[in-house]
Amino acid sequence: MEAALLGLCNWSTLGVCAALKLPQISAVLAARNARGLSLPSLLLELAGFLVFLRYQCYYGYPPLTYLEYPILIAQDVILLFCIFHFNGNVKQAMPYVAALASSWFVLALQKWIIDLAMNFCTFISAASKFTQLQCLWKTRDSGAVSALTWSLSAYTCATRIITTFMTTNDFTILTRFVIMLALNIWVTVTVLRYRKTAMKAE
Repeated sequence: MEAALLGLCNWSTLGVCAALKLPQISAVLAARNARGLSLPSLLLELAGFLVFLRYQCYYGYPPLTYLEYPILIAQDVILLFCIFHFNGNVKQAMPYVAALASSWFVLALQKWIIDLAMNFCTFISAASKFTQLQCLWKTRDSGAVSALTWSLSAYTCATRIITTFMTTNDFTILTRFVIMLALNIWVTVTVLRYRKTAMKAE
């Protein structure tokens, strides 16, 4: 029963993450603008994903507990290029991509570096959610922001709480997922709220 639950959580998380950012990418492409999307939020999220993935690889945790992160990183990079494309200059994305790629190697140079980075990872990821919330509060327009993407993110956090309990029981990782679950729900509710406001205004 326990093994079945673990398998269900792992594989459903992978399945959801394979398509997690597709509604967001689709919404941006359909709108042909990145209105309501926060570039700082996306960059912070990318940094958080990268640190988290590197930490799991460094300590040799079971691959099924983190395989979704390469997929999420790839989708976020696509979103990054979309934002710069609709803002008029795709080349401006390259320094950010280069910095993220080089940090993969820097993080594993010393154990204390990866441990310190992981301790900051939750704050980085939380900051990305708050930055997106601030963008929504400021513009009062959820525009091209996908509520489905944020609700699916909440689902994956919930499943990862279960799988972490059942495998590594790493307190740092558990804390991160609990905080991310709450913040993903908050962003989802905010997106839906401003979508209803915009519909009423029309």
